[in-house]
Amino acid sequence: MEYRNLGRSGLQVSVLSFGSWVTFDTQLDDSLAHGCMEAAWEAGCNFFDNAEAYAGGESEAIMGRVLQQMGIGRHEYVISTKVYWGIHDNPNMRNTLNRKYLMHAIDGSLERLQLDFVDLLYCHRADPDTPIEETVFAMHDIITQGKALYWGTSEWTADEIRAAWEIAERHHLHKPVVEQPQYNLFDRRRVEQEYARLYEDIGLGLTTWSPLKSGLLTGKYADGVPEGSRGALAAYDWLQGTLTDAQANAQVANLKPIAEELGCTLAQLAIAWCATNPNVSSVITGASKVEQVTQNFAAFDVIAKLDEDMLDRINAAMS
Repeated sequence: MEYRNLGRSGLQVSVLSFGSWVTFDTQLDDSLAHGCMEAAWEAGCNFFDNAEAYAGGESEAIMGRVLQQMGIGRHEYVISTKVYWGIHDNPNMRNTLNRKYLMHAIDGSLERLQLDFVDLLYCHRADPDTPIEETVFAMHDIITQGKALYWGTSEWTADEIRAAWEIAERHHLHKPVVEQPQYNLFDRRRVEQEYARLYEDIGLGLTTWSPLKSGLLTGKYADGVPEGSRGALAAYDWLQGTLTDAQANAQVANLKPIAEELGCTLAQLAIAWCATNPNVSSVITGASKVEQVTQNFAAFDVIAKLDEDMLDRINAAMS
């Protein structure tokens, strides 16, 4: 496993990591989650990603219990969670980044995770109704209180990230060091174009999600939605149009000869491709089975095979 610095910070995270979105509680109980996290850990993963909103907080609770069962030292792993959507139907507790919510949210997350602190705390979306100054000061205070070590954003625009960073710089506060955007062979513009100036200007790191485009890049949706797949879940029926899109599946089919030549699966090719971007600190993978974790982490061996010529062929296949 390779460990990369999180942007310009000194924190090192495994280039392939494991996240709980969709799967924990929805598809995985404690036992299956334990098996998946154990497999990721044995493959060299030191970074586990979560969020308050995943399964209404139950995802954090499962991960907290599993970490206790695994018995690994707190100094050995990096864990993150994200706040914004909220899990309580009260004023100030939903879709906000105001100070009151943030102070309650971090305490709730730590309780469910059974931790004294998280390594990374993300603002899960931007909040147009709360001044960025208020959010930045609150995130600074959370770090000062020792409840998080670093903070960042998820799916913020480049202008919003820069505004937060400049406020922190002006007031000598803890700055956002990481962004968590969607990034895969279909979704590239934000990472490759919109954020381009931020990597050098402020040292922004990236922990990217959905490297498989919710499974589209595995090729399993070419003939419809398989039973038991993410696209078949009732809560994710909104994905079906994307997953069964004929043009998108034709592009995925174009990648098959390249994957065969490299001796890997389509999923491994797609994950490895994300990791070839030098601005990506970690690619967050997900799985509903232990076998998927093992297969996904085998993508690490494919990264070195993706030279410039091979990357050009992949781009041509997707065009």
